[in-house]
Amino acid sequence: MVFDVREWDGPLQLSDVDVTPQFPLTVKHAAVCIDKLGQVVKPCEIKDKPTIEWEGIDPKKLYTVILTDPDVPSKTDRSMAEWHHCLVVNMEGNNMNSGTILTAYVGSGAGKDTGLHRYTWLVYEQPKKLNCDELYVSDRTAERRGNFNAAAFRKKYELGPPVAGICFLAEWDKSVPELYEQLGVA
Repeated sequence: MVFDVREWDGPLQLSDVDVTPQFPLTVKHAAVCIDKLGQVVKPCEIKDKPTIEWEGIDPKKLYTVILTDPDVPSKTDRSMAEWHHCLVVNMEGNNMNSGTILTAYVGSGAGKDTGLHRYTWLVYEQPKKLNCDELYVSDRTAERRGNFNAAAFRKKYELGPPVAGICFLAEWDKSVPELYEQLGVA
């Protein structure tokens, strides 16, 4: 069941990440399909890069896709928010492998005992090919992932409001230490 985008500004308070997207986004991992706003998933279910779909995808257009956690280190202390988990520009349609990866995908990694974190996927249509000056961030480092701002990135590169988006919730599970080790923060 696809959610109603009018729920974006509801209890999840997603307007602090960006404006309401035009369409709901569906995010498909091997173990879980995220298609409900506020759906709770486990980090162990979303370790690998997913595929994405939304209404109105145009395979001839270029898009930017961003995944952030606005609750880092916790919902009550957002001093490192937004922490970005993925950033791809110049993506052809919904093919994340076709674009320029600025930040390689990593799954959720909420700290132990910090509760549920919001993870927000946003897709923006690009008016033209982007030449970004951000440094590449690999999936082997936590450096340069914190204090990102999706709305500021959108404005910097003159992107309109998001065409699609979704937010899921996740908290620490036993797979998170493996991610921390991968990122060099264990």
